[in-house]
Amino acid sequence: MTAPDDPEARLVPGTNRAPAEEESHRGAFGDYGGTSGAFIERTFREKILLVGVTLPPHLDDDTEAGLDELELLVDTAGADVVGRVVQRRSRPEPATYIGKGKVEELRALAEAVDCDTVVFDDELSPAQQNNLEKALGRTAIDRTAVILDIFAQNASSQEGKAQVELAMHRYRLPRLRGKGGYLSQQAGGGGGGLGARRGPGETQLEVDRRRVLRRVHKLEADLRDITQHRETQRKARSRSRVTHVALVGYTNAGKSTLLNQLTDADVHVEDRLFATLDATTRRLELPGGEGVLATDTVGFIAKLPHQLVEAFRSTLDVAAEADLLVHVVDSSAPDPEGQMAAVREVLGEIGAGDVPELIAFNKRDATEEWKRLVDRHPGSVAVSGRTGVGAEDLLQAISDRLRAMTTSVELLVPFARGDVMAEVHREGEVLSEEATDDGMLLRARLDAAGRSKLAEYLVGTAEARPAT
Repeated sequence: MTAPDDPEARLVPGTNRAPAEEESHRGAFGDYGGTSGAFIERTFREKILLVGVTLPPHLDDDTEAGLDELELLVDTAGADVVGRVVQRRSRPEPATYIGKGKVEELRALAEAVDCDTVVFDDELSPAQQNNLEKALGRTAIDRTAVILDIFAQNASSQEGKAQVELAMHRYRLPRLRGKGGYLSQQAGGGGGGLGARRGPGETQLEVDRRRVLRRVHKLEADLRDITQHRETQRKARSRSRVTHVALVGYTNAGKSTLLNQLTDADVHVEDRLFATLDATTRRLELPGGEGVLATDTVGFIAKLPHQLVEAFRSTLDVAAEADLLVHVVDSSAPDPEGQMAAVREVLGEIGAGDVPELIAFNKRDATEEWKRLVDRHPGSVAVSGRTGVGAEDLLQAISDRLRAMTTSVELLVPFARGDVMAEVHREGEVLSEEATDDGMLLRARLDAAGRSKLAEYLVGTAEARPAT
């Protein structure tokens, strides 16, 4: 039997070429049965043709904006866009997404510009992708594959690499396909001798599928262990009652730059999409001396692949478990409102839709648009992560928003209960202390959890008394 990884195993016997169903222009993007970590060829910059389809209720302008962003993604992945095709349809065509006539037009254009790969802005089903590759004679992929490839390039931590690899395998698994009659086969069972039966054996496709499934199960087990360790850390933070603020936002909105400005975090910063995939947590000092934890999270994007959302669930849970989200928005972006909507859609998907939000319009040094945006969103602030302008306003806004989430109460603590006094200081902000005949009278700001824990010592206003 020829080794599965031997390229000659896939040649038509007596020739120097691959079977017809395996041929493509160069095929760098599309080797879903392979073991390489990326979808994109790195030895040269591929030439890419983009395809966008306008479906109701969207407009052509929406499609063009999506293709503009897809072009940025392709450039980040290391390839060059040489053209784009836009189509308007009432619904996707089941076999090829764009229909037979458009496929023929697309093939002619692809040959004219000599592109290597065709990239669709919408997700293709495995069958659509297979049909398109046969019809176009070159690799056809979708936006999801490009985003996955960028994540694979940028993942650096053990957890990040495992999460990306898991997402890529889940994407590849339904797209594994045979290469016609020239796949190598494992010999079927059966003993020797006259009349012994030997089955057709196990195709390379089945071997590949089983290998990928084994790897998926291994990665899932590894990530469960990492998640348990992360959960232990979160429980420790919860017991310490330290307030947690998460920076969320669209990719390249400047979250890492802003965290560096606020905390001297020294997080890697680069003007490219998805430059930061690993969450970074630093202590942030607010006006008045209160300390909170601030975490920079992975950036979001429109049509974020569900494989990544699921694989990065443990990382994204940082946002769902935060006390406050600082939604960082690039005020110089072509469509800040659209990016905000895309971020909120993902936040809802991961269970963070109800976490209080403070909007911070970043990059105010690059545009005057921030003035209009702040007026349209009362309570928001404008800041420049690069220059630091507006940073003090942002810190004050975070402090005020967190303070508004607590209630001012009075507690009467017996002199002998020093442990309770310490607990009050841990749970909230002590505003004043006064010695009385009955004990220490404390005025403090506590959140709901703190008020519940210290309910038996609450006195004073009706607001401060526990419910009966």
